[in-house]
Amino acid sequence: MKTDQLDKIIQNLRRNKHVLGATFQLSLNNEIHNFSFGNLNEKSRFYVASINKLVTAVLILRLVREEKLHLDDLLCNLLPENYWEGLHTWKGTDYSKSITLKHLLSQSSGLPCYLVDKMPDGSRAMDLFLKGNDQSWPMEKVIQAAKLIKAKFPPGTKGKAHYGELNYRLLDEILLAKTGKQIDELGEAVFQELGMLQTAFLHKIDTQEYVPIISKYGVLSIEKYAESTRHEIISTSGDLMLFLKAYFEGAFYPKEKLASLQIWNRIFFPFKYGIGIQQFYIPWFFSPFKKIPPLIGHCGSVGSVAFFIPEKNAFVTGTVNLAGQPQLVFQTLIKMLNKI
Repeated sequence: MKTDQLDKIIQNLRRNKHVLGATFQLSLNNEIHNFSFGNLNEKSRFYVASINKLVTAVLILRLVREEKLHLDDLLCNLLPENYWEGLHTWKGTDYSKSITLKHLLSQSSGLPCYLVDKMPDGSRAMDLFLKGNDQSWPMEKVIQAAKLIKAKFPPGTKGKAHYGELNYRLLDEILLAKTGKQIDELGEAVFQELGMLQTAFLHKIDTQEYVPIISKYGVLSIEKYAESTRHEIISTSGDLMLFLKAYFEGAFYPKEKLASLQIWNRIFFPFKYGIGIQQFYIPWFFSPFKKIPPLIGHCGSVGSVAFFIPEKNAFVTGTVNLAGQPQLVFQTLIKMLNKI
């Protein structure tokens, strides 16, 4: 591996006028390499976006490991009626009582996403966020909005998944119901356990303590949203590496059972979703002369990544810190993989 070539790939991100900085940590055969530029470096704290779903997932999986929860447990038996009654209707049939813990973890519930799916009036909450309109989304508002958006398919439909924030908001509520503790309190215990000293929940720290979140419209403010969800996370590439390696070493769920979580359903190209984990894949016909191995882990909407590449015995974490252009970080990762 030539680190100068990898560094050049990262530096080329400067060509995008909206990218103010980038940082990546690569662990290859247990050797750590850092690459960065601009307003981000290996010590910078940044918003991880949907990588937080891995944190929620491992907290649930720990309870499954301890047999305090089971993947086949029904949502209707885990939360009060106001969370699930009338939540999922597909072609005139109410499937709300058929949703399981596994469906929520694997994004295969068929439930809509209150952030990215269109409301009946054609509006999308995510569009407002990208334009700098911060919004509070308490659980009552989430449930109300979800009932106005059509479900995507019956729960557990073979091969199907629909990416959505709602599934994981419900998982947060299940954690609270089973443990009596909020997602941020449970998450902080994991961070302390792993020595993730620079990782925190966004609503608990000042905006000056992390690099501003950027979109093509400028700086994004999500303080109201973070206060309402309690699960938005700020971290560093190094801390994410600690978490990612702990996951694959079996810290949260038995190592010998991790493969059972990798039952992939198509979610949107080029992603698939397993049980609490995501896969990025490029079919061979898109790259016939240079195979791109699958990446397993999770990414976030701001160009944040935390992936294990089994075929390379490599881990990569980091961010380009730019919302609304998800292709950018994966174009970069593909170039990096071609050099290692």
